[in-house]
Amino acid sequence: MTISFQLSSLDAVAWLKSLPAGSVNLVITDPPYESLEKHRSIGTTTRLKHSKSSSNNWFTIFPNSRFNELFAELFRVMCNNSHLYLFCDPETMFIAKPSGENAGFKFWKPIIWDKKKIGMGYHYRSRYENILFFEKGKRKLNDLGIPDIIEVPRIHNGYPTEKPAAVSEILVKQSTTEGELVIDPFCGSGSSGVAAVTLGRPFAGADICPEAIDITRQRLLDAGARESSRLLSSPGVAAQDFVTGEQLAIHL
Repeated sequence: MTISFQLSSLDAVAWLKSLPAGSVNLVITDPPYESLEKHRSIGTTTRLKHSKSSSNNWFTIFPNSRFNELFAELFRVMCNNSHLYLFCDPETMFIAKPSGENAGFKFWKPIIWDKKKIGMGYHYRSRYENILFFEKGKRKLNDLGIPDIIEVPRIHNGYPTEKPAAVSEILVKQSTTEGELVIDPFCGSGSSGVAAVTLGRPFAGADICPEAIDITRQRLLDAGARESSRLLSSPGVAAQDFVTGEQLAIHL
C-alpha cells in the first residue's frame, strides 16, 4: 500500500491549530530553539546567513516564549496514549520540560542522541543532543530493550541541523504501529517524515520555510510516498475534515 503525506508551509503553532483534537498518534520534532543563535555567535559555527555546510538559508528561530502555546496545541491534537519526542540542547531542556508538563504531558526522561563526532560549542564541544520523551496518557513502548542512548553519526554537508532519519526510525518503531499518523510541525528537511513513510506510517508536516517544504516533499516522493490532500485515517482515530493553510480538506 502506498503511504500518503501532506505538507504545509506554515508557522508550527498556526498549523497545529488547524488540526482536529485527538487526531495524531506520534509527534517527532526539532524546533529551531533560541540557544542555537548563541552557539552561532561564539564562532564555533557560522555567523553567516547561510550554513557553512550547505547553500540553505539559516532558519527562523522559534523563541522560548512560545513553548507554552506550542505544547498546549501539541497536547490538544495528540490522541490519548501517545508519545512526543522533542529534540533540543541541554539549555533548552530546562525551558521545554516544564512547558510540556504544564500542558499535561508526563515527562519520562531525556534520550541521548550520540552524534559520534563533536560539533557546535565552545567549552567541551557538543557531541550529543537531548530528545525529550513525553507521554499523553499511557502507552507502552514496543521494545523495552532499547537503550536511552542512540548512537547514529551526525549528518555532514546537509540541511542546517539536519537529523539522520535513522534516529527517528527508532522512535517511530517504538511508539507507533503501521498506519498510525506521525507529524512534525518543524519538519525541516523531512527526516522524521522519511522515517515514518519508510516504516508504513502516514506523515503530515509543516515548516515556515518554503525551501524546507520543497526538500521534504522530494525526499518523501523519493521514498515512495504519495502526496495527497486526504490522508488515510489512522487506526482508532475517527476520520475528520480540517482545513490547512492551503485550504485543503484532509482526512486524519
